[in-house]
Amino acid sequence: QVTVEESGGGLVQAGGSLMLSCAASARTFSSYAVGWFRQAPGKEREFVVAILWTGVTTAYSDSVKGRFTISRDNAKNTVYLQMNGLKPEDTAVYYCAAARTVAPGSRPSEYDYWGQGTQVIVSS
Repeated sequence: QVTVEESGGGLVQAGGSLMLSCAASARTFSSYAVGWFRQAPGKEREFVVAILWTGVTTAYSDSVKGRFTISRDNAKNTVYLQMNGLKPEDTAVYYCAAARTVAPGSRPSEYDYWGQGTQVIVSS
């Protein structure tokens, strides 16, 4: 069983930055792929990006490409999402999720362990 917990959300002005963290409980976390998703009110959960246990990243969603960067520190059992150039449309609850499969895709069903989410609000 893996427990993941997001942190780092908050209120920021448009153009600002935030770094989200996803901390995991399992010592085997380094072997899991981790994805970031987000969900805005009234919308479906949207895939943002994922990082494999090797550190290889998947393609970013078009909506965040060039602004967000995922990384991981396996020694700290933590995955990060650096968000720059934030826009009001980035407002959402951000979730991280760990997958047992080696190379999960963009569907939430491919991920096994989810955090509770952290709220990001970008004001205009």
